[in-house]
Amino acid sequence: MDKNEPIQLFVPHFRVDETLAEIRECLEKGWTGLGFKTVAFENAWSAYSGLPHSHFVNSATVGLQLALRLLSENDGWNEGDEVITTALTFVSTNHVILHERLTPVFADVDEFLCLDPSSVEAQITPKTRAVIFVGLGGNTGRLQEVAELCQKRGLRLILDAAHMAGTRWSSGMHVGPEADVTVFSFQAVKNLPTADSGMICFRDAKLDEEVRKWTWLGINKDTYSRTHSQGSYKWMYDVEHVGFKSHGNSIMAAMGLVSLRYLDIDNAYRRQLATWYDQRLTEIAGVSRIPMSTECESSRHLYQIAVDKRDEVMLALNSQGVSPGVHYRENTAYRMYEGGAASVPVARYMSDRLISLPMHMKVTKQDVDRVAGILASVVDSSAKNVSLELAKLRGQYANATSAIQRVLTNEVAVARPRS
Repeated sequence: MDKNEPIQLFVPHFRVDETLAEIRECLEKGWTGLGFKTVAFENAWSAYSGLPHSHFVNSATVGLQLALRLLSENDGWNEGDEVITTALTFVSTNHVILHERLTPVFADVDEFLCLDPSSVEAQITPKTRAVIFVGLGGNTGRLQEVAELCQKRGLRLILDAAHMAGTRWSSGMHVGPEADVTVFSFQAVKNLPTADSGMICFRDAKLDEEVRKWTWLGINKDTYSRTHSQGSYKWMYDVEHVGFKSHGNSIMAAMGLVSLRYLDIDNAYRRQLATWYDQRLTEIAGVSRIPMSTECESSRHLYQIAVDKRDEVMLALNSQGVSPGVHYRENTAYRMYEGGAASVPVARYMSDRLISLPMHMKVTKQDVDRVAGILASVVDSSAKNVSLELAKLRGQYANATSAIQRVLTNEVAVARPRS
């Protein structure tokens, strides 16, 4: 970019000619809804990710709600049952829990800004039914440990992979198989951009079959399938239960098919941007970089730092043409979730200090240098090292959690009748 041109946090990037050609095919065939392109995109995503069941939906948010709805229906959950979740996420993650008349229980985050397994374990009660793990910025954090904990405790694991399209384990396997259901976002500023859409991937083939009815008003055979079936009764279908109108459409699928072709190369460029940021920001005292797990090759949807006096730093960046973001305001800072604040001190501490730096396909090495130069000029070199402060806070929280667990253990021991 020109040295005086504004640098935005996100800018959607489309291969316009290829995308228009895919969309043109939909228009020429007169099939723009659920149909041949959505089927092609589902198959292409399964081939790419290795996840056997992929259903295209109109947003990741509805995908998360459907994940809870189907697991609840299948497992016989009751109203008020608990889902352990993170406060450091977009509110849609936690809104869907309430939509399904379940109770969000907040666990704290670790240095990766993902769920801390020890905090998750401390929040498990007899009413806990599931855990939602958010791969913030494309990071796996301690996902494997959380998956093992869920398996040990008989809990369902939902992976909110809104930022994780293209994130792979060090083995090369795409994220997702470790969860009961994984939900991806293909919203316009995500790594695999459409206008807005998502993919829900159940491990269980039966639940994949069911979710296709739920996204089409409970109807057991969609219009495209009926149109291309044989026989004089192709118009016939049954409605098995109430459902939503939330399947994806062929225009979005056409966009997604093109974006998928370039996902790996685009993510590689994002990782290069992250490397350039790393090289420049290590030189700046007072700037703490959020680490990526060494167990994964991240999609790098975000590049996050933490600084003291965050709002002042952001104003300085804005004044010089750089538009950073914050991912996220932790959810217990909102009135409707404030009751969970005591359980997330690390999330609260980090949320007040986080900055997401520009990360998209139009950012250049020169842009990275410009952003780093501004940060070097405005970040107080005498400020506290956020990473060190975070380590202290996590230590204090761990000690407090251990003390609480000891008290609970003693109370159980005291209450237990003697033989």
